[in-house]
This record gives sequence, C-alpha cells and structure tokens, in this order.
Amino acid sequence: MEEIKEIKNNSCELVIKNHMIWSMGAGFIPIPLLDFAAVSYIQLDMIKQLAKIHEVDFKESEGKAIITSLTSAGLAKAGAARAVKFIPVIGSYLGGVATAVLSGASTYAIGQAFKRHFETGGTFLDIDLNSLKKIYMDKFEKGKEIAEDFSNEQKEKEHIIEEVEKKREKIHTTDEIISKLKELGELKENGILTDEEFAEMKAKLLK
Repeated sequence: MEEIKEIKNNSCELVIKNHMIWSMGAGFIPIPLLDFAAVSYIQLDMIKQLAKIHEVDFKESEGKAIITSLTSAGLAKAGAARAVKFIPVIGSYLGGVATAVLSGASTYAIGQAFKRHFETGGTFLDIDLNSLKKIYMDKFEKGKEIAEDFSNEQKEKEHIIEEVEKKREKIHTTDEIISKLKELGELKENGILTDEEFAEMKAKLLK
C-alpha cells in the first residue's frame, strides 16, 4: 500500500514539474493574451494527468472553471508582467521573463492543490474551492522559488554553452591563421613573395 502511494506521489511530482517547465516556456510567447491561453491549456492537461494517476474521472469544464478561480490571485501578480509585454522588443523579453516565472509558480501551485485533493480521496464532485485556494496560495511562493531557480539554472547553462562556442570559434580562427602562415611561408620559400611582402602579410594575419 505504501509502495503504491509512493509511486503515485512520485508520478504526480514528475507531472507537476514537467508542466511547470512547459508553462514557463509558454510564458515567453510575446503576445500577452496568447501566453495566458497556452498556460491554461497546459494546466488543464496537468490536472487531467493527475486525475488519471489517482483514477479519478476527469471533468474538463469543472477543471477550466477551477483553474480560472484559483489563478485569479495569480493573475493580479502577473498583470504587471503582461503589461510590460506591450512595449516593443525589450518589453516582450522582460515581460516574458517575469511572466514565465509567475506562470511556472501558478502551475506548480495548481498541481500541488489537486495532488493534495486527489491523494486524500477527493474527486471533481466534492471539491472545496476555498480549501484548494488556500493550498494554491500557500504553494504559489514555493513554486515561484522553484521556477526562479530553474530559470537561473537555464541561464547558467546557456552562458556555459556560449563560452564553449566562443572557445571553439577561437580555436577555429587560430587553426586558420596557422594554416595561412604556412601557406605564406611556402610562397616565400618558392620566391613568390619577397621578405617585405611576407612580413607585411604576416603582420596583417596576426592583428
């Protein structure tokens, strides 16, 4: 019994984590209302998968209504971030970063609220919205921390990849210079280039 409970718990946590990450990606959609629609779809799919793990009949219409109700508080926090998106180019990026974290936090909180409800034997027929809202608000800040940590990890990975690419480019450039110097040396040895011409072309390559 405990083993089954642990398997279900781990499966739910994996579902929540994956959907949190996907919703963060949707948060970068530059069109303010389209990102919200995408995140809502991801959250609904998460609830569906959590219900399946706990063998609960999924009710799409109820799920949508509950998501709307739970995220009303989160929307107030995300509102400023979405407003920033209306600023061309830079606004889309900055708004995307903030909205991505808040979208991830909201998805995490919704997932934890439904996980708690389902694992205690609840279904869509006996949902206590006030109880779910309390869990949602309690888990929102935790979700925000997790989303921010994930975002920072991704930035660090991108920075490392960028540095590796720069080193590769540098190595590639160095190899080309060495090859060119060899060619110039051969041209000089064959009398095609004078010492002055060789020195001048070598200096240009090494700049």
